[in-house]
Amino acid sequence: MSADEALQGSAGHQAALVRSGQLSARELVAAALEVIERRDADIGAFATVAGERALAEAAGVRPGDPRPLCGVPVGIKDLLSATAGLRTTHGSHGFGDWVADHDSAHIRRLREAGAIVVGKTRSPELGLRPVTESDRFGPTRNPRNPDLAAGGSSGGSAAAVAAGMVGLADGSDLGGSIRIPASCCGVIGLKPSRGRVSIGPDFGDVGAGTPADGPIGRTVVDVAMALDAMAGYEPGDHHWIGPPARSFADAARRPVGAATIHLTLDAPLGVPVDDEPCAAARKAAVLLAELGHDVCERTPDWDDEDFPGAWETFATGTMQHLVRVLERLHGRDLDPDRLEPTTRAWLVDRPPVTLVDYLDARESLAAFARRVLGSWPPDGVLVTPTLTRLPPPVAHLRSRAGVTDDAARFSALVRIWNVTGQPAISLPLHETGAGTPVGVQLVGPPGRDDLLLGLAAQLEAKADFTTTVNTGILRGDVEGERRRRDPGRGARSGPRAGVGPTGSGAQPERARGGAGGQDLVVRHVPGERDHGALERSDEGQRDLPGRRTGRNRTIPAPRVDQARAALDEAF
Repeated sequence: MSADEALQGSAGHQAALVRSGQLSARELVAAALEVIERRDADIGAFATVAGERALAEAAGVRPGDPRPLCGVPVGIKDLLSATAGLRTTHGSHGFGDWVADHDSAHIRRLREAGAIVVGKTRSPELGLRPVTESDRFGPTRNPRNPDLAAGGSSGGSAAAVAAGMVGLADGSDLGGSIRIPASCCGVIGLKPSRGRVSIGPDFGDVGAGTPADGPIGRTVVDVAMALDAMAGYEPGDHHWIGPPARSFADAARRPVGAATIHLTLDAPLGVPVDDEPCAAARKAAVLLAELGHDVCERTPDWDDEDFPGAWETFATGTMQHLVRVLERLHGRDLDPDRLEPTTRAWLVDRPPVTLVDYLDARESLAAFARRVLGSWPPDGVLVTPTLTRLPPPVAHLRSRAGVTDDAARFSALVRIWNVTGQPAISLPLHETGAGTPVGVQLVGPPGRDDLLLGLAAQLEAKADFTTTVNTGILRGDVEGERRRRDPGRGARSGPRAGVGPTGSGAQPERARGGAGGQDLVVRHVPGERDHGALERSDEGQRDLPGRRTGRNRTIPAPRVDQARAALDEAF
């Protein structure tokens, strides 16, 4: 296999090729640098490329290297994370170029696992926007459609993975900043549980446990492997979780027993949710029911009129505090005249949030989290659309100070889990008829990243989705995992579903039956010969052709595929 072909495959497969000696780490890194040079002028994923350094590090990787990510090229988000000898700009002119003498803890751990940092990926200024567009670096475009935004604030990382520049990248997430661009670009993005990944050594309790660093990748096992590498306690961590009973990669490869799955198609406080995101979440619910999980529709207790104001105060105070911390780390004052006008208006010119107001906002958010988690079922998982809308065109969202309506619309279904501290993952389970990616979000119980990754891997295999490199498709590595999970799965007759115009692979399966439709609840019910059943909770709505059901009645289905056909018709 050539380095170019390997680069389009999974990160785990890349490491295996290097480990076996079939491919050198230097060849793999050189291929990544070539793709960046060829494509990034049009996409804008990277703020800094460290070619010579990456090639030199790769030259030291030898066959037989036991490290899980040996020789794998990765991108690191250009926001907050220290990278020894490599500049960090925070997407801003106002902070200059910070060249640290150390790595942030999770970056150090990735490199210890064998990953090779090829550069820093773009972020909006201080990560303040749900799209990656800054005065310093310009826009990051969506590799699936360059007229669309890549999302933010980890948009550079998501775009780099989607475009095939790297197989893995890191992101950071204070209010959805990993999952928003993952959904926009059609890749996988995981916000780990609070305390799973250290924010040390440079930050103590900035954001009171709401921020999280996490991986962005093209397969669930890759994301799990990256989390294995990134996770772990560092001395002085304010929030931390003990190590899992087994590796996250192992959890992603093991079958998951029947789980309680709640589906919601609503967003808090009546924020509208467009049809395509709803179709994506419905599709996930159907697939999870077919996998034998107990699926029903239930919305968390998340409507709180005080939440938006508390979040605005908390986020403003957190970012104003962060400016002070960065000035101390950099050893220089911020230059306010070089900030973007809206950033300056929000964080510098606005009066500082008082300590009492900040702490009161924290208490309000903590009370919200207790209420949401108080009704969470043990080992239960929530399925939602990742976003309430599709990616906007580039330069469509105006930059304005504060938590804007545009930002709130983007983050309505994602920022909640930063407040509760739960793990949440966005999966590229759906796309529109025009090929625009639409993500589905799974939210797990606190600390159950393993359960979340196991379910995500089940969906990955069941839905036949692999994330698109927009010059082709990743197939082989996930197909092998799919065969391992389902040995009876044979070759398909006829062409693969969704073969792209380049002929290089299959597009992710689209949700059948279109976007709109009725609010659906599906529940798998074990029955004779374990075929299953589907349940609808809408009074008087049709479930199967020619039959009607009252509220919460279960209709046995002689075959799951017949039931799914009926659901498609209902949609």
